[in-house]
Amino acid sequence: MAGVIMMDFSRNERIAEEIKKVISQIISNDLKDPRIDGLISVTKVDVTKDLRHATIYISLYGDKKKKDTTFEVINNAKGYIRRELASKIRIKYIPEISFKMDKSIEYAIHINKLLEEVNNQDQGEKEGN
Repeated sequence: MAGVIMMDFSRNERIAEEIKKVISQIISNDLKDPRIDGLISVTKVDVTKDLRHATIYISLYGDKKKKDTTFEVINNAKGYIRRELASKIRIKYIPEISFKMDKSIEYAIHINKLLEEVNNQDQGEKEGN
């Protein structure tokens, strides 16, 4: 029985990875909206066990206004993106998709800057002594 559960998990994982790759290509190459601006990365895809729903996490680079506009355009195009996904991936049922902002890259950059500041302060204190 445990083998069946493992197999389902790895199948879902493989499908999520394929969806991530294809949606990334669709956003990069097929969406022609001029409001889409900046660097866009599909960072993660979560698929439910029954493959009926997929949550796609995207990371956007740029100022807040650009990010909000780009996210809105991508979110409004999810019907088109799902149809394109259906034409490029071979699975019995194409999941309903929803998009979420992934702020982990922004957070990592922020933490890195804080660490650099602390490191620079430490260097300044050592040189002062």
